[in-house]
Amino acid sequence: MPLHLSDLLARPDLDLSVTYDVPPHLLARTVEAATVSDLPAPGKWLQGGELLMTIGLLLPREPAACRAYVRDVAEGGAACLALGLGQGLPYQEAPEPLVRAAEEAGLPLLTVPDGVPFIAVTKAVFDARAQEQRELLQRAFATQRRLTAAATRGGLRPMLAEWTAATGVGAAVLDPLGRLLAGGERAHRTPPAQAQELLARVAAHGLRGSAASTAAGQQLEVQPLGARRLRGLLLLSGRLDDAARSVVPGLVSLLSLELERRHLRDEPERRRRSALLSELLADEDPSADRARDVLQSVGLTAERVRGVVVEAPGGAGGRTGPDPSQEGSTEGAAQEMAADLALALPGGLVRVVDGAAGPVIEAVAGEDLDVREVLARFAPHRPAGIGPAAGPEAVRVSLHQAAGLLALSRAGGEPAQVRQSQASRLLLDLGDRRTLHGYADTVLGPLDLADHGEELTATLAAWLETGGAWDATSRRLGVHRHTVRNRLDKVMDLTGRRLDDPDDRFDLWLATRIRRGGAPGSGGRPAPPPPGR
Repeated sequence: MPLHLSDLLARPDLDLSVTYDVPPHLLARTVEAATVSDLPAPGKWLQGGELLMTIGLLLPREPAACRAYVRDVAEGGAACLALGLGQGLPYQEAPEPLVRAAEEAGLPLLTVPDGVPFIAVTKAVFDARAQEQRELLQRAFATQRRLTAAATRGGLRPMLAEWTAATGVGAAVLDPLGRLLAGGERAHRTPPAQAQELLARVAAHGLRGSAASTAAGQQLEVQPLGARRLRGLLLLSGRLDDAARSVVPGLVSLLSLELERRHLRDEPERRRRSALLSELLADEDPSADRARDVLQSVGLTAERVRGVVVEAPGGAGGRTGPDPSQEGSTEGAAQEMAADLALALPGGLVRVVDGAAGPVIEAVAGEDLDVREVLARFAPHRPAGIGPAAGPEAVRVSLHQAAGLLALSRAGGEPAQVRQSQASRLLLDLGDRRTLHGYADTVLGPLDLADHGEELTATLAAWLETGGAWDATSRRLGVHRHTVRNRLDKVMDLTGRRLDDPDDRFDLWLATRIRRGGAPGSGGRPAPPPPGR
């Protein structure tokens, strides 16, 4: 327990006395230390909470000077002032001007009797503070033992319950998106509004920091949880005393360990859902009912879905060429990112596949989900393509279109999303899907078989979308305009079609539009009208 001024007054061995009727709230002041000074202005040497003792060697006698002295001591943060009395000392009792000045300033004034050395008072204060520290450590060790015992029982809730019982501080564990995973008795089912900003701030920085605030008289603190990657967030609500504060690192470690165990335990389910996605995509023409049943079996009930493709760490966006020594770490990083996305995307239909430039992550998301927000949180700065929203049976086409946008995303530095004009949607919706894609494969097939074919197709699509503007195309792709010309010259050589011929140009535009945005029923933002017609 903290040492209060009343505790010192109650000790018979010190025989301290008050010089006036000190109010109870002043006697409840906490004494942090004891010091001796006979300086005429000792305030600047104080840190706060001290019991300042003096024999009054240089104590002023005039009322105004006494008030100035007492004001200096009070402004320095002293808990109280003690005047030593005794034979051979300047004072045998407290002078009246000093007593009145102390009472006016609200500063307790004590007297230390003859025969009680200042060192005895100092020793009593520091012994009490040492006992306080021992009790604090004992409470911290006891709390840590309770938390460790709860951790052996498994689960987040037992640990949070023990924490709240021992400290009185509410606690809740949330996932990286702020969704509640477990809460103690005093935890909010829905985090208060003032906590949302803290949660978002910490989540944005991963494992690199925490945050705290006080709003409406409530103290809130958020700590990140996880070993190598962010697995969750710990929200604490309430005032943490020193004992509780010292246990927070242990609580964070135990909760992080439990979340890592959960992550490993959920691996079979992630593999099952990955295999389910592969099974769905292996069927080139699934029925709408079957595709919908597959999605609903994992809880993805959206009427329309879209494909999302992300270039995994270590792919073309992260290094210029293959590095065999990084193969294992690259695969591990891809799997970790895929696991994060599986947690964030309802349904968890995510898989890692080999792409032309390295591993890519394919995922299926509901139409209403803010995919860009999820990518910004769990795949920041990674090239990504977002396919058009379509019926469940067309998710394979949406993923294919999303994959075609990786080159544009890599060049633009942000996720690229399929865009279609209403006119092109009408035209493409009227055609049979197999016929349309057969047409696109006929026109663009030579590019698919060529080296860097995806790059050539992306350059062609960007050039057509900008209306044949060389500078705009080079800016969009982040390459020199001569590079654009060289790529398009190769496109013409491979396809046998001329960009200055209206019919050939329309054929190329229609083929790229089918490849990147022509799934029946798909939507998106408007794109420029067909060029060259």
